[in-house]
Amino acid sequence: MATEIRALLDEGAARLARASEEPRREAEVLLGAALGRNRAWLLANPGHRVLDCAATDRYESYVTRRALGEPAAYILGEKEFWSLPLAVRPGVLVPRPETELVVERALAHFPTDARFAALDLAAGSGAIALAIASERPHCQMTATDVSSAAAETSRANAARLGLADRVETLQGSWYEPVAGRTFELIVSNPPYIATDDPRVEPGVRRFEPPQSLFAGPSGLEALEIVVAGAPQHLAQGGWLVLEHGDTQGAAVRQLLLQAGFTSVQTHRDLAGLDRCSEGRVGSGTRA
Repeated sequence: MATEIRALLDEGAARLARASEEPRREAEVLLGAALGRNRAWLLANPGHRVLDCAATDRYESYVTRRALGEPAAYILGEKEFWSLPLAVRPGVLVPRPETELVVERALAHFPTDARFAALDLAAGSGAIALAIASERPHCQMTATDVSSAAAETSRANAARLGLADRVETLQGSWYEPVAGRTFELIVSNPPYIATDDPRVEPGVRRFEPPQSLFAGPSGLEALEIVVAGAPQHLAQGGWLVLEHGDTQGAAVRQLLLQAGFTSVQTHRDLAGLDRCSEGRVGSGTRA
């Protein structure tokens, strides 16, 4: 039996109300994927009657999975970040919009024509590394992640976006794969959630990789490792830019200052929450 677009969206949004902060939008994304159409087409054709039973079955399956808390990115195998279509799969952290602030801050320190080497620690799908490389054509980026699934996904995304010649991905723990190397920029979105943090959504805790989310009892354990190791891997004047939790700004600034960083600042995300802190090694020339 044919069903109109608007009816499918109404039903999907109602079922997603408990699992999503944007149930209507997610219903549109899932239906668009099932039909092979974009959201703009759906919104322009609300009365279109869907005759393809296989497509409606796919949509039903997508909605059911999402209603159970599974991230839409895992269902569809893709997530947009910095306007880049990134492949994502279970076992790899789903890129978040707030992480784009790390990219913004990194780019602020290097003009478009700058030639520099950069390191992305705990790179996951390669989102930060690929975004920076896409904006800075003379940047040579290295991404590391301890997870084989993440490293494979990062490499695949670099190839997919035509950036494999400037973004290398190495598997290993933190700085181990780049021993003896230095960079002008280090960026990281490390695990920063305390193990018992009650604010973590059940779907996130159930489906996303815990090693990419939870740092330990305080939530600062991974950030401490990144900050402590950064000075020996940064050239003079180089920058460290970190994502962290919305209550961790003061603690991360203190870590940076104790490690000898200068120009230490914390920046807020679009929600007005502390989200990213940065510091510079030595005096350097970049501001």
